Amino acid sequence: MRILGLDLGEKTIGVAVSDPLGWTAQAVDVVRRRNLQEDLAALHVFVREYGAEKFVLGLPRRTDGTYGPEVERIYAFAEELKREFRLPVEYWDERFSTAAAERILLEGDVSRAKRRKVIDKVAAAVILQAYLDSRRSN
Repeated sequence: MRILGLDLGEKTIGVAVSDPLGWTAQAVDVVRRRNLQEDLAALHVFVREYGAEKFVLGLPRRTDGTYGPEVERIYAFAEELKREFRLPVEYWDERFSTAAAERILLEGDVSRAKRRKVIDKVAAAVILQAYLDSRRSN
């Protein structure tokens, strides 16, 4: 089963996809957010292309484990995903995912300009990989 991992920001959506066996996550793309209809249309392309059967959304937590006000925005978008795609949506703690993505890109010696363009899709892959790893260990 292929799963799409999303790092939902205010301006962009980072997109990652799992392999068919659900072992690895690969960064796919960054969607520039415009409005709900265009955001969903862009995600339709990935759902069709990869045959995705589930979404995993990064859920932002503060370092103390509590949820911030942006969580309501994530939940609202998740409801739109469920309505539009009729696919299950799960959440995964995205704390430190951007920092982890930044480290990965720095270790890969990716330039600052390039990092800015790809950070969100790498963060989506970090979120999705953590989710996949947790499923395997359970």
